[in-house]
Amino acid sequence: MKYKRILLKLSGEVLGNRKSGDSIDPAVVAAIARRIVRLANAGVEVAVVLGGGNIFRGASGLDGGTTRTTGDYMGMLATIINGLALQDAIEAAGVPTRLQTSIDMPRVAEPFIQRRAMRHFEKGRVVIFAGGTGNPYFSTDTAAALRASEIKAEVLLKATKVDGIYTADPKKDPKATRYETLTYADALRLRLKVMDAAAFALCMDNRLPIIVFNFFDENALDAAVRGEKIGTLVTD
Repeated sequence: MKYKRILLKLSGEVLGNRKSGDSIDPAVVAAIARRIVRLANAGVEVAVVLGGGNIFRGASGLDGGTTRTTGDYMGMLATIINGLALQDAIEAAGVPTRLQTSIDMPRVAEPFIQRRAMRHFEKGRVVIFAGGTGNPYFSTDTAAALRASEIKAEVLLKATKVDGIYTADPKKDPKATRYETLTYADALRLRLKVMDAAAFALCMDNRLPIIVFNFFDENALDAAVRGEKIGTLVTD
């Protein structure tokens, strides 16, 4: 494996089942857990940040009259629900896991403590970071960039529905082309929506490479960690 320590950013939607309408499908979560366990068993130190959009998305709550601050806190709690589901599935697959949250709830999970997270990696545990940054107005992409920087991850793996970053939405524009590589500055200048500006800026400041790849390709995650050319690489 090229990367020894990674942070995997997953959207909450990947845990659900569109056909049944379930926001969390145990079979889907188990399949995701098996892919993470495969990396852990290969000696990779894995951290995960989950979104909460399958349950509640803070920004969309504005349309229903929810204030942005309240909506964002609701979204943070949704990521903790997702984190508990993934933690349970990973441990069922045989790898010890710790869930750390930015919002204190000691009966549910550990508080985020950087040194404790590093100790978990030393003991071969997968660490899930939930609750976003703990502050409204910041996305889980920003939380992923922040936590990846704090744990000194070698790469941030951003899982999406398409195989990289395109010049336009490939589902709407057949002429859209995929970038193989991008600089942080170009990503910010082009205002690419695959991650928010704060996340790109954090990665740029800490020289943390980002790989954007298609999570629904069963082999893409392993290929990215091996260092194969997959998706789009954002670097300096």
